[in-house]
Amino acid sequence: MAEEDDGKEYRWETGYEKTWEAIQEDDEGLLEGSVAEIIQRAKRKRQAQRKGNTRLGMMRHLFLILDCSECMNNQDLKPTRQLCTIKILEGFIDEFFDQNPISQFGIITTRNKRAEKMSELAGNPQKHIKVVQQLTQTPCSGEPSLQNALELALRSLKMLPSHASREVLVLMGSLTTCDPGDITVTIQSLKSHGVRCSVIGLAAEVHVCNLLARETGGTFGVILDDVHYRDQVYQHVDPPPAATCLDSHVDAQDDESSKLNSGKHSCPQCCSKYCELPVECRACGLTLVSAPHLARSYHHLFPVENYKEIDIKDTVEKPELCFACQKKFGEHDKHIYICPTCDKVFCLDCDLFVHDTLHTCPGCATSQQTFQTMGKNNLPIL
Repeated sequence: MAEEDDGKEYRWETGYEKTWEAIQEDDEGLLEGSVAEIIQRAKRKRQAQRKGNTRLGMMRHLFLILDCSECMNNQDLKPTRQLCTIKILEGFIDEFFDQNPISQFGIITTRNKRAEKMSELAGNPQKHIKVVQQLTQTPCSGEPSLQNALELALRSLKMLPSHASREVLVLMGSLTTCDPGDITVTIQSLKSHGVRCSVIGLAAEVHVCNLLARETGGTFGVILDDVHYRDQVYQHVDPPPAATCLDSHVDAQDDESSKLNSGKHSCPQCCSKYCELPVECRACGLTLVSAPHLARSYHHLFPVENYKEIDIKDTVEKPELCFACQKKFGEHDKHIYICPTCDKVFCLDCDLFVHDTLHTCPGCATSQQTFQTMGKNNLPIL
């Protein structure tokens, strides 16, 4: 039991909590203000957890292991676990490649005590979305085999060059796994090859899944409902910290010029032809990406610094408008967010939009003084 203790307590082991006391009535006896503040903090939680000055594994190679056993027919997620999962994955794959354009993705399913590779590692999101959509026609049956699925993923991931980030994301609905051997040996093999494994449980915590995530440096979580399920999956959109010292051997070629020359993309080292980017050259092993792919990945290297959260009551001069959207601050806006570089004031929605989508501070970009230092600090010029 000593090795199971990772310093965290289960909910039933903690003290008695009066969770309803977090909601307080305002002067008019209404609860809307407290509820709005709780929602705002929940929206900003993911952003607050991001740590600066962390080396990220941007060239990601991620295998998704999907449980397609009989338990995925359960209706605790509507309409079924399988259909709910497919719907979430369609959006996740699209978002994954939008935020990680020089990464590759593959899908493995497990059912009837076996594992099957549905799609190889590739950088075409439409290909993977089509594979996921076709799973609606596949019946869920039997028991899953977590070990077989991990071994199948490892056979592809261990052949990748050292500069690639190797990851596995497991969506596990079953509380059991039927394996042909000792799964702890597989876990140690994954760990030795630097494969980061994360698990999302749809039912309850399973010891072997928690052990897999803990040993390989991944994350483990159990969903509460479909909304929480989506949040858990989308946490894996952002690149994780680099597991090892990564070597950079990336060649960027002009996407448009290569199309004009031959209708295909050619490797500058061995002149092999490819139909799509990004891809790893099968002849010489060079990773080929286009200039737009590198530009879209740049914001991970130089993220916008987190805005300072300030209680609107503590401000000397109460601001009237958000600098970005020009929305007036209302009674339900308990906090404002100030850029530490340009000192412009933003609302919560614009704060999230800047850090999750825009990746450039509007105040810094429109200020002549801060614009001159964008290349030196954390603001990319693309």
